[in-house]
Amino acid sequence: MDLAVLSDIHGNYIALEKCVEYALSRGVKTFAFLGDYVGELAYPEKTMKMIFEMAEKYNCYFIRGNKEDYWIDYYNNGELGWKDKDSTTGSLLYTYQHLVEKDLDFFKGLPISRDISIKNMPSFTICHGSPYAANQKLIPDNDKALETLNAADTSMIVCGHTHIQTKFEINGKIVINAGSVGVPLFSNRKSQFLILHQTGKQWKEEFISIEYDIEKVIEELHTSGLNKHAPYWCIVTENLLRNGNIPPSIVLKRAMAICKAETGTCIWPDIPEMYWRQAVEEILVKAN
Repeated sequence: MDLAVLSDIHGNYIALEKCVEYALSRGVKTFAFLGDYVGELAYPEKTMKMIFEMAEKYNCYFIRGNKEDYWIDYYNNGELGWKDKDSTTGSLLYTYQHLVEKDLDFFKGLPISRDISIKNMPSFTICHGSPYAANQKLIPDNDKALETLNAADTSMIVCGHTHIQTKFEINGKIVINAGSVGVPLFSNRKSQFLILHQTGKQWKEEFISIEYDIEKVIEELHTSGLNKHAPYWCIVTENLLRNGNIPPSIVLKRAMAICKAETGTCIWPDIPEMYWRQAVEEILVKAN
């Protein structure tokens, strides 16, 4: 019994196709998806089409990520606050405008965690961030992570959210992070996911890294017009896809810091493009 775990697709259907093809070639027909299905990249409808097809063809478990909360909250709050041609929210708005009612209903029905029990194997928990919060990062040497693990019902938690494949243990509780299919960090330009293998009466993880057509994904940022809807955000995303070294959140924080230093205040999502430009030039030029 093997199970493929895929997290943080972020609309990268091209990478998703490669990951699924590889898993199927290994005889895997059970899949766990840990959230953040769309966001950042072009043509999110293609990713959602694949997700629904997977649900029809195979045994799949689905979890809600923090990105799904963005779409749900935006809908519930009257679709206010996001702007086009804006590096802070333009990508969010583009993605939301490509979602349909079926997608939103799917997201609304997803739990933030669930325990999986298969045959006589030990139960484990799947989630996006943590079993209790989709936006929490389970990382080593962290008091909040220790508190979370102590409260967990199972001895193994499989998660995503950080976009970095890892495994660590605290007080007998194991955390395995599947990494990111769509926009992984420090992956040497490869898409990443996880296969859990039944080994005796234990689960054994295998971290998978797969090459895919990154330049095609970047090309579609432009052919779709997404680079115009979210100019500097797309520049940061291109760098992330090619180099895997700087998440957009780092540039966003710097843009907000520059904005606050110059104006005295900065409240998301109201960050003028000039501060995004300064942050991009400062961080990306230094890094590359």
